[in-house]
Amino acid sequence: MMLHELDPADVFKYFGEICCIPRPSKHEEKIIAYLMDFAAQLELEARCDKVGNVLIRKPASEGMEERPTIVLQSHMDMVGEKHSHSKHRFEIDPIASYVDGEWIKAMDTTLGADCGIGMAAQLALLANNDLTHGPVECLFTVDEETGLTGAEALEPGFLKGNILLNLDSEDEGELFIGCAGGAGVVGVFDMEEEIMPKDHRIYSYTVSGLTGGHSGDDIHRGRANAVKVATRFLWQAQQYCQIRLHAFTGGNLRNAIAREASAIFTVNTAQATSLTQLFEQHVKDIKSEYAKNDPNIVQKLEPVARKAGEAPFTVWEKAGQQRLLHTLYACPHGVMAMSSAMKGLVETSTNLASVKVNDDAQIVVETSQRSALEGAKFNVARMVDALFQLAGAEIEHVDGYPGWEPNPNSPILDIAKTSYKRLFHIEPKVKAIHAGLECGLFMKKYPGLDMISFGPTIKNAHSPDERLHIPSVKKFWLLLLDILQNV
Repeated sequence: MMLHELDPADVFKYFGEICCIPRPSKHEEKIIAYLMDFAAQLELEARCDKVGNVLIRKPASEGMEERPTIVLQSHMDMVGEKHSHSKHRFEIDPIASYVDGEWIKAMDTTLGADCGIGMAAQLALLANNDLTHGPVECLFTVDEETGLTGAEALEPGFLKGNILLNLDSEDEGELFIGCAGGAGVVGVFDMEEEIMPKDHRIYSYTVSGLTGGHSGDDIHRGRANAVKVATRFLWQAQQYCQIRLHAFTGGNLRNAIAREASAIFTVNTAQATSLTQLFEQHVKDIKSEYAKNDPNIVQKLEPVARKAGEAPFTVWEKAGQQRLLHTLYACPHGVMAMSSAMKGLVETSTNLASVKVNDDAQIVVETSQRSALEGAKFNVARMVDALFQLAGAEIEHVDGYPGWEPNPNSPILDIAKTSYKRLFHIEPKVKAIHAGLECGLFMKKYPGLDMISFGPTIKNAHSPDERLHIPSVKKFWLLLLDILQNV
């Protein structure tokens, strides 16, 4: 089945078009051009600010000119995550989406329903003149996924509306009125190299098959982190078999839980049997611990053959290797505190996101922190900072973003709750979310905004297992239209 054959047809038609346009974070130029051309074809007023945020205005339906202006908002960038075997190029290739029962998925990559489906709803509304609503502004922001820089750069006066509907939530039937703020700490380790010790043999180690997911939405689900799993094995191997690392990488994006990691190292030939036994026990331990929450983890340990005449094989100097592995092993990851104000809500967390090598052959360790409380957010960030300082790393701080304080007395919330109950004969859940939304930054620029966030059901965002629930899109669309008609 093709996407445009699904219901609501207009929403899925535009979602299919969006999937065909490369739009990873910080490379949104093609989707910006598409949006501006879309507005021009419909003869709608459109603006693009200096950072690339696009605003398209649509006049009110006849007889609704005096209604308040409503801002519909989504972000145009997507997370680019893929399986290791995929050859997909996010800056060039379209997303290969397909229908699987009640779900839309992508072939070996993230789908980009976060937040492509919100964009599609905006476009469907802008293009349809049979719908009834007051004045509408559709705001499409850039670079939400890697820093919220589009929302940060939004200028006062760009928007006219005082009511904003954020379309970037991922659980149908839930209305969100608050979110966590975020920060990030990066540690950069210098690593000297030396020739592999004599009588050593080379091994490769990989961990894959992890579920991963969103470092906000999924941090409490008890899923494994590939960097932590790999570090646990390598740290033990360093303690008991005296390995020497040649390379270690894992994870990808700061806002995703690491799904894969790999290492190449050497060990004294006399300790090869001990290494194998240590690895087998490690595999059993991980399999047992994550049997329920992450059952498909695959770990491999394999010898690497060397050809005669190859250049001398190098390894990291011992002291630097130990500092790195001790740091990664001790680095916190996961939920730090649950909210005492809202049952079931994660209050504070930290994500050990990735280990990479930069152009200067330095080891870069990226982390991200989230909390509903500003003090707690910076406290856990300082905790990671202190650990990196003890290890002698160079510290970089990632610009954070504010949280969005819940307003249970929001007028637009009351309208949305009434609409949902009228349409579906059930009360929606009113919640705050541990993931970051741009709403906190909007409130900073426009203090008088009345906001809620909602959307259809999206599972495993920020991972190649991302999928969009088709029936929930229709409910999301009907709710959006009903809210607009009743403001």
